[in-house]
Amino acid sequence: MDLGLKDRVYVVTGATRGLGRATAEALLAEGARVLITGRGEEAVATAAAELGEGAAGLAADNDDPETPARLIAEARARFGGFDGLLISVGGPPPGFAADNTDEQWTAAFGTVFLGAVRLARAAAETLGEGGVIGFVLSGSVHEPIAGLSISNGLRPGLAGFAKSLSDDLGPRGIRVVGLLPSRIDTDRVRQLDALSGDAEAARAANEAKIPLRRYGTPEEFGRTAAFLLSPAASYLTGVMLPVDGGARHGF
Repeated sequence: MDLGLKDRVYVVTGATRGLGRATAEALLAEGARVLITGRGEEAVATAAAELGEGAAGLAADNDDPETPARLIAEARARFGGFDGLLISVGGPPPGFAADNTDEQWTAAFGTVFLGAVRLARAAAETLGEGGVIGFVLSGSVHEPIAGLSISNGLRPGLAGFAKSLSDDLGPRGIRVVGLLPSRIDTDRVRQLDALSGDAEAARAANEAKIPLRRYGTPEEFGRTAAFLLSPAASYLTGVMLPVDGGARHGF
């Protein structure tokens, strides 16, 4: 199936590793051009070089109000266009409701929520018909995840913003989509499993709750994200798609 991604230009944040990196790889494999971002200059440069032809990198902090304009301008300068954006950020620190500090909440709000809102608003101002804005959210949008109180507080609100944005931009032919990963086999999820004190036992217990009885791979997530960002998904907007092996039992 041709996803129609050849020569389209995307910005993918948080793409030096994990789900953002996997999405960039999937987009590039379909012929897209991708500007990847991350906080560390060395990590960004290394990832861009590893991704190869069609990829470029720019170190940027999502919490910086100047970042959205910089990224869009860089994509246009490098590749001559801008067709879409995937906003992926690292998860906020784990902790229960009584554990997380005001400082942790404030920092996470800036990167996870307000930074994403700024990026989406800037993209909305410049994208034309057929453009797309994607958010990497979490299964916590539908159901809180134990030990991730900050994520549980911020991700559902961001999903609500994304849904509102899809209503606003739909008449202009611009789509807004969200992905809700659960147990994908990334460094972040392995770290969360290790918090129990027995990572292998935690993983086994979590896999038993997943109908497919395994964690997803970053590559599986990346291919799903690439489809949602592509013209092949041109009638999908306002959707929040679980990527969780069937772990969510509600409709």
